[in-house]
Amino acid sequence: MKLGAFSVSLNVKDLQTSKQFYENLGFSVFAGGMPQNYLIMKNGNALIGLFQGMFQGNILTFNPGWDENAQNLESFEDVRQIQQKLKSAGLDLLSEADENASGPASLMLQDPDGNMILLDQHR
Repeated sequence: MKLGAFSVSLNVKDLQTSKQFYENLGFSVFAGGMPQNYLIMKNGNALIGLFQGMFQGNILTFNPGWDENAQNLESFEDVRQIQQKLKSAGLDLLSEADENASGPASLMLQDPDGNMILLDQHR
């Protein structure tokens, strides 16, 4: 199963403070913006999302169809195919992609320790 680009989406209290902290670790802003209350930051192949006031907790995020530079992959496993495999494995999904649609879609599930996992396909 190929899940696509991986990042950690962090729920932050103060976006500017978190931005400065991660810049000190060598990350730079890759996408998003302060007015939108989120930044995607990159250090080599490592990606983190900083989100202020958008969700609770932290989320492991996978983007089927994208590489770590948000570039489209030539071939990829559609989120609906991944969803079918997860269901076949007996995993419970918190939200599901519409299996009768195509294009952008997402699904969510939790690992055994309650960590949220988002598969978010943008194309």
